[in-house]
Amino acid sequence: MTVRVQDVVAAMEAAYPPELAESWDAVGLVCGDPQAIVQRVLFCVDPVEATVDEAADFGAQLLISHHPLLLRGVHGVPADDPKGRLVHRMIRAGIGLYCAHTNADSAELGVSDALAAAIGLTVTGPLDPHSEGARTGLGRIGVLPEPEPFERFVQRVAAGLPTTAWGVRGAGDPQRPIRTVAVCGGAGDSRLDTATAAGVDAYVTADLRHHPAGEHIARGEVPGARVPALVDVAHWASEWPWCQQAADIVAAALPDTVEVLVSTRRTDPWTAHVAGAVSDPGRTLA
Repeated sequence: MTVRVQDVVAAMEAAYPPELAESWDAVGLVCGDPQAIVQRVLFCVDPVEATVDEAADFGAQLLISHHPLLLRGVHGVPADDPKGRLVHRMIRAGIGLYCAHTNADSAELGVSDALAAAIGLTVTGPLDPHSEGARTGLGRIGVLPEPEPFERFVQRVAAGLPTTAWGVRGAGDPQRPIRTVAVCGGAGDSRLDTATAAGVDAYVTADLRHHPAGEHIARGEVPGARVPALVDVAHWASEWPWCQQAADIVAAALPDTVEVLVSTRRTDPWTAHVAGAVSDPGRTLA
């Protein structure tokens, strides 16, 4: 059986329907001939020099990424522009690029399902469903096999995700029992209130900002209030588990016809981390 780019795209769009993408998003085939023959496909979070290198080294005819290459308005792709250079390089090398972004976030089995599975959660439903009772929507709510202290849960998250310079940070009582958890792959501080309303014990996401996180924790200090503890991970790390999920979907849809590979290039932009000398900076600087 000859597999073409359009066959791989069809498998991806059956799993991650484009209509689930946010209106501002740019998903789909970025470059490449839908009729081109595909024997190898590489899956990654970011379409950048490192993953294009990896696709070329693998002999891939198609690169599938989570993040779009051309998200904002584009009026040209000159070869002396970083993104334009990638487009030119992929075309010359016969490598197509397909992106599944917010449609993969909201699909019934999507980015947050992969994140939940990586840290050992059993998913019970979306955090922010598209409609009441829907299986699609942003984020997921799940449960641990049994409760565990928050400090151990933070260690669980770190063990389940690839290591980054950003690391894994927790905000909350280290001894607080954690059983129910909300997760949102990628930047998720816009769903802090949603996680609170869901009544979960902890919320795992990426790119938590200082003020929203601080205000969230402060609300939990009011007598009788209950807010989830927070776990902040690197954006790239929170979405990387999806790559294997997507690779498995394509492999199952096109068995024994294409070879799939998940990128091992760490494309998180942060490359160095220096821990502070103060073990508990929230209490004293002396």
